[in-house]
Amino acid sequence: MMRTVVVMPVYEDLEASSRLFMELARTQAADTYVIAVDDGSVRQPLTASAIEASGLEGVVIKLRRNVGHQRAIAIGLSYAAEHFGNDVVVVVMDSDGEDMPQTIAELVAGLDADDVDVVVAARRSRVESLRFKSFYIVYKLLFSVLSGRRISFGNFMAAKMSGVRRMAAMPEMWIHVAASVLASKLRVQSCALDRGPRYAGRSKMNFVGLALHGFRALMVFAEDVLVRVGIACTIVASLSVTGGFIAIALKMLGFATPGWFSLAFGILVLVFLQTAALTLIILMLSGMMRGGGVLGLGSYREYVEEVQHAARRSA
Repeated sequence: MMRTVVVMPVYEDLEASSRLFMELARTQAADTYVIAVDDGSVRQPLTASAIEASGLEGVVIKLRRNVGHQRAIAIGLSYAAEHFGNDVVVVVMDSDGEDMPQTIAELVAGLDADDVDVVVAARRSRVESLRFKSFYIVYKLLFSVLSGRRISFGNFMAAKMSGVRRMAAMPEMWIHVAASVLASKLRVQSCALDRGPRYAGRSKMNFVGLALHGFRALMVFAEDVLVRVGIACTIVASLSVTGGFIAIALKMLGFATPGWFSLAFGILVLVFLQTAALTLIILMLSGMMRGGGVLGLGSYREYVEEVQHAARRSA
């Protein structure tokens, strides 16, 4: 049986993460390794003693500043890719308990298939407000329309080390983890799991943060989004030109009432100019995106202030 390495971001959430370590020790194998990325916590900094208290082995990667949970996960995956071989599977999860440790076995079991690189958790049930659920439905619809892909999972996933190395080499991973999994071309399998309640405290993510998180998913597929929007603008511009010719023909045939032609033709010209300008801007942005990556690969060590090692306590 392969060893499990658990990667998680932690930000001002010492109580919940400490309980999660205990639950991991209770539900997982004794050799489970924890990579906890402390995302610049000030009020409740995480230390290696919290992992040691659970009886697990691992590290706490303390960052120089808060970089956000997506970049924190990217740093954790980069560390795992650098320090572990192919004899481990890597699990990515949040540190608040909503990703339940007892469901890890179901995720990891999906990796037994040779044609699966990543197993992602698709939520059967959610413990969230109606507002969040409504926004999530709109987000998935917009993502599907603008990118041409479907997304129904978040950070909770398990991956073989070959998949982890591929994702760690992608600059898109620093923007949005789930979207970068789709962009990686890895073989992905979905596993339906329930989402649990937080162990302690309140979520640091507000509505604005959730909206920004959704837009970042679209940034991973910026070229596809820009091309689709450009095509839509081109269609609108073509329709406005056609409408303009129809308006001129009606005017010449005497079917236009006084003032109607000027109003209709003026509106169509404005629509054409706006969509034409937007199309040119989109094409320029598409060229810029194709010319360079979203972020340089760089070294994750630039963000790391300290790595604290937690040793497993002997019985």
